[in-house]
Amino acid sequence: MPVFDPMVSGLIELKRTGGEGLVAQLTSQLRSLIATGRLGKGRALPSSRQLASDLGVSRNTVTYAFEQLAAEGYLAASHGRRPVVMIDGRERIKQAGAAAAGERARKPRLSPWAAKLQRADWPMSYRGQLKPLRPGLGDFREFPNEVWARCLRRSAVRAGRRELGPVNRLRLRETLAHYLATSRDVRATADQIMILPSAQAALTLIAATLISPGDNVWVEDPGYPGAAAAFRASGARITGIRLDEQGMQLMPGLAAPKLIFMTPSHQHPTGRLMSLARRTEFLAASRPGKTWIVEDDYDGEFHYDSRPVPALQGLDAHGRVFYVGTFSKAMRSDIRLGYLVAPAALVGTLEIAQQHTGLIAASHIQEALAEFIADGHFLAHLRRMRRLYHARRDHLVEELQRHLGEVLSVEVPPGGIQLVARLKRGRADQAVVKRLVAAGVETRALSSLAVGRPRDHGLLLGFAAWRESEISAAVRTMASCF
Repeated sequence: MPVFDPMVSGLIELKRTGGEGLVAQLTSQLRSLIATGRLGKGRALPSSRQLASDLGVSRNTVTYAFEQLAAEGYLAASHGRRPVVMIDGRERIKQAGAAAAGERARKPRLSPWAAKLQRADWPMSYRGQLKPLRPGLGDFREFPNEVWARCLRRSAVRAGRRELGPVNRLRLRETLAHYLATSRDVRATADQIMILPSAQAALTLIAATLISPGDNVWVEDPGYPGAAAAFRASGARITGIRLDEQGMQLMPGLAAPKLIFMTPSHQHPTGRLMSLARRTEFLAASRPGKTWIVEDDYDGEFHYDSRPVPALQGLDAHGRVFYVGTFSKAMRSDIRLGYLVAPAALVGTLEIAQQHTGLIAASHIQEALAEFIADGHFLAHLRRMRRLYHARRDHLVEELQRHLGEVLSVEVPPGGIQLVARLKRGRADQAVVKRLVAAGVETRALSSLAVGRPRDHGLLLGFAAWRESEISAAVRTMASCF
């Protein structure tokens, strides 16, 4: 026989103000009480007259709620009898928990590419609040945010008067073409420049356009993991090419690949600079229209010890080099704009592919960036950051040599925003990284950037994003861990 529960009204709280009606509130709260087991199976609810009196609502409000819950199977209701709960909420919770545990136990079937991504430490597995000495970052605290905000506001105000136009805004393309020609000796018209959400998006677009399953792609080893991931996603066979003091080596004994990815201005991660002679060798060995080169100049704005070597793209007379850049290192990482200088023969195809893949940057940000560069703010910011980052690089090198000279051998890069410190003894760099991260110092194991079997062991340390006091404190923490 059903047991009457006189306390139902004490579990319900109805609000007379707000957008949700009384019937909806009452139905939702009764449903929740049953589903969570607070009103157990077999419990008899008060009559509609009694519950309406207890809650101070009309009897119709309660009747409509009871009818809805009866239709959903929560209640059994018949004329002249109190509604009875028909569902065991606690048992349902147990069953749902068991089902969820079973779903967790059965791993979903992933594509080979997705499975490899899950095993790779890219992006960095300890993402979250930034801590020294995380690599790959500029110092967003030093960015002229007020100036950038004014550019954004003016762009937003003008947005209503702008035509929709192309997804790659002409003003920014023209501004970039001039900047890249004067600063990096890149030879390109505005039509060859594509604006994308990131440099990684540029690699994804190139891979989707050029790579067929089984195509061979050379990448640096150790190198940037995002490049291998992008090309592997299109079915490429990845071949890691070892480095020497000038970065990536030419491998004449291997069959010519479909594509070569390199970071010649500051090799990622070592920071090594590829000489002009080595660049010329790669161009001479590549076959126009059959072997393509992707030059990633991810932090090419920052040179400290000498004048920068001209971009590989500017030396190319046959249209076989893609030039990829980003503003996330020089400005702020959350601005999320990159660009691609494409060979003229592929521009039309890439623009169609860009729209099909949705790799499109917001037009108002493009317009704001064009103004930021054209008005001289970008170059002024770069000049200031070069001096600042140069001093921070030297400070990190000095601190490492003072406190950790017996265990780490530091490679001083001629530019960039990070450096490599190799372990003099032992090869357990990933264990060292785990210890450092736990202590509050973020770094990256050099072995985790290997394409095949790791042969390099050390730490990748960022210096650009961290003030000298932060660098000193982080190195002291590192010394205590070692």
